[in-house]
Amino acid sequence: MSGAEPRPLRYVALGDSQTEGLGDGDDVSGLRGWADRLAEQLARHHPGLRYANLAVRGRLAGEVRAGQLGPALALRPDLVTVVAGVNDLLRPRFDADEVTGHLEAMFAALTAEGARVATLTFPDIARVIPLARPLGSRVTALNDGVRRAARRHGVVVAETGHHPVVADPRLWSPDRLHASPLGHQRIAAAMAHALALPGSDDTWTLALPPPAAPLPAGWRAAAAEFRWAAGYLGPWLGRRLRGHSSGDGRTAKRPHLLAVDGPTGSAGL
Repeated sequence: MSGAEPRPLRYVALGDSQTEGLGDGDDVSGLRGWADRLAEQLARHHPGLRYANLAVRGRLAGEVRAGQLGPALALRPDLVTVVAGVNDLLRPRFDADEVTGHLEAMFAALTAEGARVATLTFPDIARVIPLARPLGSRVTALNDGVRRAARRHGVVVAETGHHPVVADPRLWSPDRLHASPLGHQRIAAAMAHALALPGSDDTWTLALPPPAAPLPAGWRAAAAEFRWAAGYLGPWLGRRLRGHSSGDGRTAKRPHLLAVDGPTGSAGL
């Protein structure tokens, strides 16, 4: 007789709203998101996979490190995704070195325990939100820091930032800060490709088919920008000015390692 069977693969996701799954489902029916989708793909090749998602919306990189790294290490993961920093670059006082320092500390702690770690680079949000054009240099600095930190610790990087398809509005939810279900699907595919999972490829980089209706132009585009600012930018700025966060009072949606038996946003888990 052989010894004990090998334990199932353990995957833990750390991060903010994107990893939590905002834009893919809702708080009533359940959020799915790219990390859940990646877990589903992993489970097809690793029967018995256990998956935990510690991400909480609104968290800064330092808050992810302070609140999620310890619990993640306690779960003794084999694979960890760490995606954070966008909330930082949206704040008035952004320090790329400080943010990537928090990311590198997580990379170092997790890889030191034998986990395989993966992360990604971010698209220039000015390609999706024209009003955010001044933030372009911040995105570049953050991505450069992510790449340097990843190289030092053997972390896998999914390079999602520079492909033209990431600016397609259909990959973004109406708030333009979170991916749509299709966008989350593409992020999961990018991460699977970076991790060289069986069946993964670079088709996630390809352009979508032409839209059925032309995108707004001229005064219609300006009107759309105004509606977006009134509906999303204004409330977001209001929370910032009051010192509030969308994650206030929230905890991780999946803090324990659970089996993945189907779509992880479903109530059946």
